Amino acid sequence: MTVSAGQRSIAVLHAGDTPPGLDAAVTDVLGDADVRLATADELPAALPGADTLLVWDFTSDAVRDCWAAADAVRWVHTASAGVDRLIFPGLVESDVVLTNSRGVFDTPIAEYVAGLVLAFAKDLPRTLAQQARREWHHRETEDVAGTRAVVVGGGPIGRAVAAMLTAIGQRVDLVGRTASDGVHAIDDLPALLPEADTLVLAAPLTDRTRGLLDAAAIDLLPRRARVINVGRGPLVVQADLVAALEQGRIAGAALDVFETEPLPADSPLWTMPNVIVSPHMSGDTTGWRDNLVALFADNLARSRDGRPLRNVVDKNRGYVSERHR
Repeated sequence: MTVSAGQRSIAVLHAGDTPPGLDAAVTDVLGDADVRLATADELPAALPGADTLLVWDFTSDAVRDCWAAADAVRWVHTASAGVDRLIFPGLVESDVVLTNSRGVFDTPIAEYVAGLVLAFAKDLPRTLAQQARREWHHRETEDVAGTRAVVVGGGPIGRAVAAMLTAIGQRVDLVGRTASDGVHAIDDLPALLPEADTLVLAAPLTDRTRGLLDAAAIDLLPRRARVINVGRGPLVVQADLVAALEQGRIAGAALDVFETEPLPADSPLWTMPNVIVSPHMSGDTTGWRDNLVALFADNLARSRDGRPLRNVVDKNRGYVSERHR
């Protein structure tokens, strides 16, 4: 898919952390261009006449709230892999092209997940807690090799996670929307859960995946299982997960995303000994913002030249389909 050449006006939604080197990157591609930096409150004034929208603050609902002001936008690019905040009727039903930052976060997230699997198996949270108390308690830990992981998400992040977990010795079942070579269909998930030592959620948030891990699904997991969510918070019915953790129905959870972010200070997840909480950072490694700008600049050059854009999202599905890679 292409976007008409000659785009000159770019609105950028940010939250005070403006994209590093964006002006220089845009100048390199377009020469003199109108770049309008805007916070959520400023976006309604920045959108009129802009033909491109860069959603740098991908946690905001500002685009949905002021979409009526986007009178000339032909292309929206988000600095995230997930696009759930942009899948609203006005954008979906329009001819506006939506692209995401698929590819930037794959390896960092896979490394993060592998680190969590190892941290749980080797009981590192307890080791650090005991170190802080200067307590010496010898104990045994778990093997990782030979255990089974179920990874939900058949896209590049899920595939990278599956490859990384395979490398540390886990046997991995990868689950996607539909079955393909080496990938189970989502309908196969209930049959896979009873054998899962680790359940990794790395799927996009869609109508099909919202609330995927609820009480019924959790009840299919063995008591030894641990849940790792690096996808989106609403993939999990958080109250059901908290109840399962409190009752010892599963062994633990590592959560990088939540129903409400930041996670409220009164959430019981903060103090559960079998839970690792991190602030939506699994894909954010040194230089990640530069990589996001570089991807946007590459797509900007493609739009200028009339070439197909990278990572075009199927707006009806809510993710990049294989034919739009």
